[in-house]
Parts: sequence; structure tokens; C-alpha cells
Amino acid sequence: MSEWSIIWEARDLFFAGIWNTLVLFVLSFVAAFVLGCGMLFLLEERTRLSIVLRWVINLMRMLPFLILAYLLYYGLPQLGLRMSAWTAGLIALTIYHAAYIAEILRGARIVLPAGQIEAAKAHGFRPFRLFYRILLPQLVIKTRPLLGNQLIYALKDTAFLTIITVQELTAAANSVQATYFIPTEAFVVVIFFYWIISIALELALKWAGRFGAKRGFEHV
Repeated sequence: MSEWSIIWEARDLFFAGIWNTLVLFVLSFVAAFVLGCGMLFLLEERTRLSIVLRWVINLMRMLPFLILAYLLYYGLPQLGLRMSAWTAGLIALTIYHAAYIAEILRGARIVLPAGQIEAAKAHGFRPFRLFYRILLPQLVIKTRPLLGNQLIYALKDTAFLTIITVQELTAAANSVQATYFIPTEAFVVVIFFYWIISIALELALKWAGRFGAKRGFEHV
């Protein structure tokens, strides 16, 4: 039996791995985006909570992702809090990338002209409605390339979760190559799947750019 025949025989393992990878990636990034936007909203006013959030964001940006995953999965049980590897991976991805998303959006918020914010307040916009209806759409469109990069980072970070026994795509390749000693073919399949997902993300970002241009937020 050839190496590629073995890969084909192990296709169910790869499909299960890619499914887990996609679910983790989508759920964590959606949650990270919502959490990152919530952080940005809380950072609008200088309060004790906003100061704490700044420290949390800086901590996440300095901390390697793998260390965070280790702390959640192997460290928390010492405090009496146990969770599955999948849950620990999802939470780690969410918290880690939420900090980066909040910082990306905050950078764009700093350089946003203040005139429209003052005008919205003069028209009676409350803080949350002003943030949701006026600020956030502009910030998302203006930071589209950076958010796109963060999408790719989040996708690649799912591969680290094999270290805490999450059965994602890289774990599937590890299992196949360890059993049949065909690392090249196994990881070529992994590269192919990541490449396909990245192309799909790139197409989605281009569509978002055209949408933003139609709404007048940017030029293409």
C-alpha cells in the first residue's frame, strides 16, 4: 500500500480533525470579536475597570498563546477548576485574540475624527447606540486588513491545541504519521487544508472591502 493510499484510508480522521479545527476557529473568533468590541466600549471612558482592562490586554499581548493554553488546561485543576481540553482551547483562543482585536480597534479609534462623535452626542445618541451604530462599523471596515491578519493567526493558533490533546487537524496528522511513519504526506494534507481555509478567508475579506466601499467607508 502506497503512502497516499494510507492517507486516503485515514480520511475520516483528517475530516474529523478539520471539522474540530473549523468549529474551534469560528466559535473562538466570533466570541473574541464580541469580547474585543466589549473591551473597546469599556475603554471609551477612563474608569478603574478600563485601567484593569488595559493591563489584561497588555498581559495577553506579551503572553505566548501556548502558555495560556497550558495554564488553563494544566494549571487551573490545581485550583480545583477542571475543564475538557476542547473547552480550555476554546477559552484560550477567545481570550487571547479578543485582546488583540480590542487593541486593533482601539488604534483605529484613537485617530478617528472627533467631530462626528460630538455631532452624534448632540443629536441625543446614548453611548452604546453611538458605539454600535456609528463607531464600530467604521472601525471594523478601516481595520479590515489587520483583522484579516488576526483571522489567519487565530486559525494557525488552533494547531497549538494538539499539545493539550485537542483532536484537531494537526493532531490527526500527528496520529497518522506516528502510526504509519509518513510525516511528509500527512503534513502536506494539513498544509493543503490550511491553504484552502486561508483562501476562503481572503475572499471573504475582499467581499467585505467591496461592501465597505459601497457604504463609503473606504476606497478599493
